[in-house]
Amino acid sequence: MGATNPNAVSITSKESCDVTRPYSKPARSYHHGDLRAALLASARVLLEESGPASLSVREIARRVGVAAPSVYHHFANLDALTLALVEQGFTEFAHQLKEAPTNAKGRMRETGTAYIRFACTNPNLYRLMFGEGFRLASNASGPIRQLRQLTYDKLSAGLSLRLPPEKVPDAALYLWSITHGLAMLIIDGQLGAEANVEDRIQAVLGLAGAGLPTSATSDPPHSGVRAQLPPKNRCST
Repeated sequence: MGATNPNAVSITSKESCDVTRPYSKPARSYHHGDLRAALLASARVLLEESGPASLSVREIARRVGVAAPSVYHHFANLDALTLALVEQGFTEFAHQLKEAPTNAKGRMRETGTAYIRFACTNPNLYRLMFGEGFRLASNASGPIRQLRQLTYDKLSAGLSLRLPPEKVPDAALYLWSITHGLAMLIIDGQLGAEANVEDRIQAVLGLAGAGLPTSATSDPPHSGVRAQLPPKNRCST
């Protein structure tokens, strides 16, 4: 039977969000042909138990039952293993957002809920994916940046149906700021002992949707407009 993520944040809902489905470690034993997958599964469980700072080659190998040098047959170092974990996280994240309902009326709210649910179910993985304790994650290029763009695309899907093209990038950033910020507040316990976190999620996402302008023109919907993920910039002082 799978192990329950002790850090998952439960989301209570009157409808479809009544159960949080935390990441579970695979039940079967790994043989050496599956060592790479076993190492990632071990790292994933360790991460959710103790946070990004807990990851170490020695401890991950110990949990799998192999000597630490065996890890280096699959990963050059701990950074490479951690990047693979981040890539795995973004793959799951993109899939979860893709599975969210896509009806035009409720697209933003449903996608936003799926976004926040992923963070609540995998709090330490979510932190790692966005660079907490591992700067390489936020600066990564290649597959990880492509996967991050996919999640951004899904979150901002439909904006071109209600906004002129020049407003789509800022609106996409607006939505991302709200969903990411709310997710972090929840997984950091900043909302307090809420009776129903789901109610707060739906209220905030509803206000976010109400805050978006609509196109005043009667032209056909703008299609093909894609909001690019913002570049990595730091606040200047």
